[in-house]
Amino acid sequence: MKVIDMHCDTISELFYRREGGKEYSLLKNDCHIDLERMKKGDYYLQNFALFTELPRHERPFEYCMKLVDLFYTEMEKNQELIGVVTSYKDIEENRLAGKMSAMLTIEEGGVCQGELAFLRNFYRLGVRMMTLTWNHKNELAYPNRIWQEHDEVFFEPDMEHGLTEKGIEFLKEMERLGIIVDISHLSDAGIEDVFRYTTKPFVASHSNARMVASNPRNLTDDMIRRLSERGGVAGLNYCAAFLHDWKKGEGAISRVEDMISHIKHMKQVGGIECIGLGSDFDGIGGDLEMKSPEDLPVLEAAMKKSGFTEREIEAVFYKNVLRVYKEILH
Repeated sequence: MKVIDMHCDTISELFYRREGGKEYSLLKNDCHIDLERMKKGDYYLQNFALFTELPRHERPFEYCMKLVDLFYTEMEKNQELIGVVTSYKDIEENRLAGKMSAMLTIEEGGVCQGELAFLRNFYRLGVRMMTLTWNHKNELAYPNRIWQEHDEVFFEPDMEHGLTEKGIEFLKEMERLGIIVDISHLSDAGIEDVFRYTTKPFVASHSNARMVASNPRNLTDDMIRRLSERGGVAGLNYCAAFLHDWKKGEGAISRVEDMISHIKHMKQVGGIECIGLGSDFDGIGGDLEMKSPEDLPVLEAAMKKSGFTEREIEAVFYKNVLRVYKEILH
């Protein structure tokens, strides 16, 4: 079964590890994702996010540019296996050539530092999807509230703080350019603003259903329904904390049975057409039943056992996301 995964943090993970003095390759490594295991997993396309944690970097734009360099260096080394795509035509050409595809994305709109010129330059460098925030307020928008007390992290929906005026400017420019708007990590108020100020389909690249797991990183039923009506897609996140409401002291496990629960619920609310995959590989830790791209047949088998048809499984694994890319990518 072909696979399109809307989100992984592998480029940032490789960068962190190289900063530690070791040479890590995208072709083969001990991260969640490498090209050899993507090939074994029959991957059609992988979105590679340039993840930047704002408090760690005084000059986030410059840091993100280093990640761009790492991405293209690895793509050039492995061009017989994978090709960078900026349009739907590129995806088709790679498929016909027997190559996988790689799409460059940004996780944290704050790397643009509020400069539309930086956004346009990222577009020229191949970026085709961007989250407006990560877990910190920036020039564009707010995430849902997150705070820590002792060793516990708490989350709360923010219904008040959404997009800033600059964020609305960015939103309109992203639609004009053909950069897919990604609402994962955005506050509830911010998601409402995206619905208000956009006209095209957009995505939640790695977010699940809040009715199944209550973490506000997930989407409410109303969000799922309206995202589906807009023609957008939510990518199933494999992180244990977004799959199940674990009690304190329980060992959190990323279980395929919980993924099935989310897919069933999202199908019931928004239809099968609004569901995709957004693993968050190399951005999540803990115990995972699906540890790498070559484990995706486990999810396929579980969906078949749960009564999903071949057409529905194909829709979730790649066809829904491909439809959005065909519509948005010029």
